[in-house]
Amino acid sequence: MNAPAGKLRAAAWTERRERGSLTLLRLMARFSLRLGRRPGRVILRGITAYYFLFAPRARRASRAYLRRALGRAPRAAERFAHLLAFASTIHDRVYLLNDRYDLFDIEVHGEALLREQLARTGGLLLFGAHLGSFEVTRAVGRRAALPVVMAAHTRNARKINAALEAISTAPPAVVPLGDNPFALLDVQCLLEQGMSVGILADRTPREQHTETVEFLGAPAHFPSSPFRAAAALGRPVVLMAGLYLGANRYRVVFEPLADFSGLPRAARAAAVHAAIERYAHTLERLCRAHPFNWFNFYDFWADR
Repeated sequence: MNAPAGKLRAAAWTERRERGSLTLLRLMARFSLRLGRRPGRVILRGITAYYFLFAPRARRASRAYLRRALGRAPRAAERFAHLLAFASTIHDRVYLLNDRYDLFDIEVHGEALLREQLARTGGLLLFGAHLGSFEVTRAVGRRAALPVVMAAHTRNARKINAALEAISTAPPAVVPLGDNPFALLDVQCLLEQGMSVGILADRTPREQHTETVEFLGAPAHFPSSPFRAAAALGRPVVLMAGLYLGANRYRVVFEPLADFSGLPRAARAAAVHAAIERYAHTLERLCRAHPFNWFNFYDFWADR
């Protein structure tokens, strides 16, 4: 098989797989909304068991991460709980996107800080991670009249938009980054309108710049572009996390991360590195306190 033909076949296979995933999402959403969350969670355990048995890459990544977060070798029940927490947050998006907040017990820490910062600046950058549920954070914002718009890299944005359309009649917009030459202007316009823009700042395409900082006992590569954008915009950054506590319980956390307001250009590089270090240290603290909430199922510490 020549290279172009191989690439075409691989692209066609990827497209079929993504179409199949969206079809499965639509079916799961209809089933979950019609029968309720409890029956849906019964099926969810079966799906999790399948991946626990037949997804070796995710299983290896889960074991390696949990060993770092727990400080010991994880038991099989803990590795299953890790995958189940991930599946639960995806399943719960169906209800959160359809405004079924009554199904959840959500506690919020740091809402006063959020309102104070918004009153002072008019718009905030919220940096999260693949830790817990971004959707529950956005749901808290909608419920408290503090709208949050997500920004993601272009290819991820297309996938996220398609997934949200599959499980919600009125999906929220996602701002594309990366290939979008007007991304920074789009984000600035949203901030000036008093919106908060959420970015998952722990993952980036391989060609993007990263900085290496200590995370869970070893050097890890964190993207620098979200922090450099925050410095260019001269905005404060608040860390957000929607931690899944089991059953129907979530804890949404907002913590100050960095403030680039009025920062001279010469001081940006040092401020960006300090912010990335603080971001990594905060994630480490949350991972140790809530180890089953980290959803980067690959070798996060691998040499890029």
